[in-house]
Amino acid sequence: MPLPNNNLGASVRKGSIIQKLPVAKLTKVSSKKKDDEEGVDTGDGLDEWSGGKALTKPAGQLELTEAELKEEITRILTANNPHAPQNIVRYSFKERSYKSTSIVDQLAVHFVLEGSLLHQDSDEARRLRAKESLPEETATVDIGAEPDEENPETPAIPVEDGGEVEEGGVEDRPDSVASKTDKQEPKLTNQFNFSERASLTLTNPLRERSCQTEPPPRSIFSATANQWEIYDAYVEELQKQEKNKEKQKSVQSRKHNDKSKKKMMLMETQSDDITKVAKASKIFERMVNQNTFDDIAQDFKYFEDASDEFRDQKGTLLPLWKFQYDKARRLSVTALCWNKKYQDLFAVGMGSYDFSKQGRGMLIFYSLKNSAFPEYIYPTSSGILCLDIHEQHSYLVAVGFYDGCVAVYNLKEEGLEPVYKSTAKTGKHTDPVWQVRWQNDDMDSNHNFCSVSSDGRVVSWTLVKNELVFTDIIRLSLNGTVSEGPDSVQQSSIACGTSFDFHKQIDYLFLVGTEEGKIHKCSKTYSSQFLETYNAHSMAVDTVKWNHFHPKVFISCSSDWTVKIWDHTINTPMFTFDLNAAVGDVAWSPYSSTVFSAVTTDGTVHVFDLNVNKYKAICQQQVVAKKKTKLTHIEFNPIYPVIILGNDRGYVTSLKLSPNLRKKPKAKKGQELPKGPEVEIAKMEKLLSFLREPERSTV
Repeated sequence: MPLPNNNLGASVRKGSIIQKLPVAKLTKVSSKKKDDEEGVDTGDGLDEWSGGKALTKPAGQLELTEAELKEEITRILTANNPHAPQNIVRYSFKERSYKSTSIVDQLAVHFVLEGSLLHQDSDEARRLRAKESLPEETATVDIGAEPDEENPETPAIPVEDGGEVEEGGVEDRPDSVASKTDKQEPKLTNQFNFSERASLTLTNPLRERSCQTEPPPRSIFSATANQWEIYDAYVEELQKQEKNKEKQKSVQSRKHNDKSKKKMMLMETQSDDITKVAKASKIFERMVNQNTFDDIAQDFKYFEDASDEFRDQKGTLLPLWKFQYDKARRLSVTALCWNKKYQDLFAVGMGSYDFSKQGRGMLIFYSLKNSAFPEYIYPTSSGILCLDIHEQHSYLVAVGFYDGCVAVYNLKEEGLEPVYKSTAKTGKHTDPVWQVRWQNDDMDSNHNFCSVSSDGRVVSWTLVKNELVFTDIIRLSLNGTVSEGPDSVQQSSIACGTSFDFHKQIDYLFLVGTEEGKIHKCSKTYSSQFLETYNAHSMAVDTVKWNHFHPKVFISCSSDWTVKIWDHTINTPMFTFDLNAAVGDVAWSPYSSTVFSAVTTDGTVHVFDLNVNKYKAICQQQVVAKKKTKLTHIEFNPIYPVIILGNDRGYVTSLKLSPNLRKKPKAKKGQELPKGPEVEIAKMEKLLSFLREPERSTV
């Protein structure tokens, strides 16, 4: 049985016999002497194995007695590093002072060595030897023999008769190899086994995947071009352009029909179009909002303030819905108008009265049935200053802009752009448009409306096919005469129009308010000069409106804090009311000839009933939450006892009039109360009869 390889190490340390034919006897003598000196008994292989495993004491080891050896000394090993600092101080930014830290790193690395040794009895060492083709049994080498072999001065001397020669003289010499080996300290055996193992991960084999597409089809074309062919090609192109111009004239008339057909085709082809559920979703949204604001809807329908009986003919305003759109918060409400056909729908024009900060605008339609979100939204590039909804065709909306343009929006048409819009070529205004009003259709049944602007022009716009055709009705001037053309009067004499209104019964008669505070009575048929001029206000006339019932009465308001009621046959006002703040707008009520309302910039609503009190308002109510909020416009609903108010923050508030603000005269017992516009005319005429002077100015 072969001995393990560690026998080689033991034999190197202790010395053993090597079979060498020339010097066998000499090595035996030297090995015996070494064994006697070291006290190691030489025997068979088992004794040599046990002798190789014996521990050797170091030369400097301390000699202890039996009592000292048996004494037990207890030591407790801890993970704390005794050399680690215990007084580390760090700055605390939270407490802004230095604090001692209790967390100290106790790890101490004394020695790190990466080796490549393997235990000689391990399987891995055997595999390594087998791989390198090393024999299992290797001869042991004597330590003392190595210097003998390397040293040529002491060769081994063979003896013929096989006797052994003892070299006593060599040992006695101080410089001999034997004396040197005796002085060497024995090597200590390694008390530990070191092993290192490594592994290599398997590298995945690479895979290649490729694909090839079909090459695109190619065609080779070649031609020669000379001067005549180039000339003919240009001639054909010119002929095509001329034909296209002729076709465009005929196509424009068919354009609207083609658009409607294409829209129908798109609606049919797009199966998943959301427009199929648009109507249902809108109804559902209204139901949700009416359930959410059910208390407001109940107040709108049924609530009547019972405390009006004890208010001495004074009334109140009940807040209802509040309308707002997030994208129009920074804009002011510059126009309000109810739809005459759908009484719950009203239009809001958004712009700005701060002329140093002009920008975008917006046309928004709200319904009382849904206060959460607008019904229609039309963004505009310029701010809107006025609008008007057609009475018969309620889908047509005329709009005036700050940049001088007028436009007509059609709610039936899809898209955000107006169907008609004036340009510089079609005679647009050069200053902001302050008022627009729809007129009756002309002789050719074309829709038309009028506008007034700060450039002094009152213009009639007619909707003819796809364009707006303008006609100047009158040009305002400061000296009282109407200018006939742009070159006849200097620029400084032009009066700036700020508002106008047409008579309810007489089509050709209209009033124009100017920036100078004057009101001119004009006629469409007689445009050379004014019919009458009223020195109405000391500042610009913001609003002028005819009474809905009485044909002679109109009302005006201005930023000079006053509201005045006029008889157009008399130069002086019949009533003058000072509201202690700039008046933004005024409106007649549709149910009574003597009731009107005004809003002021301090956020107050004033409601007057001349039949009840000719001197003071029967209702003065603050309706804004913030003092800096200014009210800009007011409108009465044509049927319901509701008014809407707009302010300069983009909000629209609806309010319900209490019974005292819409009070009708009580009928006597046994008599029926007369109804109709004649009653309202008589009521106003009765008031005016007490104020009229005997001498009237002739028209």
